[in-house]
Parts: sequence; structure tokens; C-alpha cells
Amino acid sequence: QVQLVESGGGLVQAGGSLRLSCAASGRSVSRYAIAWFRQAPGKEREFVAAIIWSSGSTDYADSVKGRFTISRDNAKNTVYLQMSSLKPEDTAVYYCAADRQFAQVMVRPDYWGQGTQVTVSS
Repeated sequence: QVQLVESGGGLVQAGGSLRLSCAASGRSVSRYAIAWFRQAPGKEREFVAAIIWSSGSTDYADSVKGRFTISRDNAKNTVYLQMSSLKPEDTAVYYCAADRQFAQVMVRPDYWGQGTQVTVSS
């Protein structure tokens, strides 16, 4: 099992930046893939970005490519989501998630964090 705790959400103006953190704990964390999802009010949860912990390979949703960067810090067992050029439509609760399979983490991961609110004002 793996436990995930997100932090770093908040209120930011359009065009600004924010960095989210996902602290992972549990056995063999490095064997997992980690993803970020988001859910805006009245909308379905959507995939944002993912990373394979061991290799660092990444994937992104088209809506955030070139603006968001996912990375990990092995020493801190933490995955980050650096968000830049933020838009009001990026407003959502952001969740990190984990799964042993990279393909699976982007669609139906086994483990979820509790979420952190990101609000982008216009």
C-alpha cells in the first residue's frame, strides 16, 4: 500500500504559478507511478500528468502541456506539480494518485490522496 498527502494549493491570479506537492509513504514507493488529477465543480475528474517513479518518464494532458511540469524527489519521496501560466479554467481540486502500472495510473489508479484546492482568479 501507499499513502499520499497533497499540499501547496491556494489562490493565485491568472498568469501566476503554483507548486503542488504529493508526499508518498509506504512500502516500495519507487515501484509506483504517480499521477495528478483534477476535478472542477460540476465536472468529472480528469487526468493532468503522470510520472514513473523509477525512470522519471512523464505524460501530460494536452490542456496542460507546456505549462505544467511533473517531477519527483527521491530523497523526499515527493512528487511535484509545477504549474505556470495558470488560467481560471485550471481552478479545481487537485488529487495525486498512485498505481503500480503507468497505463493504469492515468485512468483508474488504486490509491488517492485527499486533494488540495487550487483557485485561479481572473
